[in-house]
Parts: sequence; C-alpha cells; structure tokens
Amino acid sequence: MPPQLLTPREAARMLGISYPTIKHWILTGKLKTVRTPGGHHRLTLAGLRPYLEADRSRPEPESRERFRRVSGRNQLAGKVVSVRIEGLLAEVILKIADAQVTAIITAAAARELNLKKGDSAAALIKSTDVMVERLYD
Repeated sequence: MPPQLLTPREAARMLGISYPTIKHWILTGKLKTVRTPGGHHRLTLAGLRPYLEADRSRPEPESRERFRRVSGRNQLAGKVVSVRIEGLLAEVILKIADAQVTAIITAAAARELNLKKGDSAAALIKSTDVMVERLYD
C-alpha cells in the first residue's frame, strides 16, 4: 500500500507551522516531497515524523502541540515582560525573539490566566489587515 500523501497545507497544520513556512522548507530542501503528475508537492507522514517527534520532546509551553489545538495559525510564543492591570483592562507585554508584542485584554482574563513576568505565553493574532510604516535610518 503506498504511503498517504499530504498537501503542504495539511502538513503545515500537523506541524503547527504556517503555510509560507512549509513552502519555504520545501523549496530550500529542508523537507523532501513527492511531485504529483501535475507538479504539486506532496509530503509523507514518515517525512514529517522527525519534526513531530522533536516537538513532542520539548517542554509543553514550548511545544507546537498546543498550537495545533487552536484554529488560528498566527501564534507567537514568548515570555511575559510585564502585566499591568488597571480597572477593567490589562496591558500584557510579551517578548518574542527580538520584538515585543503588547496586548490589551480584560483584567478578568489576565487574572484568570494568572500571568506574571517571566511566564511563557503566546500571542494569538487574528487580523485581516497589516499596516506597514516606513522607518527611516
């Protein structure tokens, strides 16, 4: 019986990564694919297994496994830099690589999550628009 072939989109969902990331991995040779007669890339489960196993060996907060349980794909994992609660709202700042993401959430949600400086957390971003500002040197 031939191996089950996955589309890049299906494989990206399994790995908890974005479609552009998996396409990059395919085009740079990081992931091997099989080509359909129409020239489309397909991946085998066996080819994904090392990435799935490596992910399972990570501590739970760093694993992409949790992200695969959430429908959104724009998920940025990092560390809490600060939590400031005032009235009904809370400002949560996450350090993600060399950048910071600021989120305004309800104070109740911040208390329920029991967020504090140094905690691992992820920003789940749902947006259809991205604005670009030119930065001058």
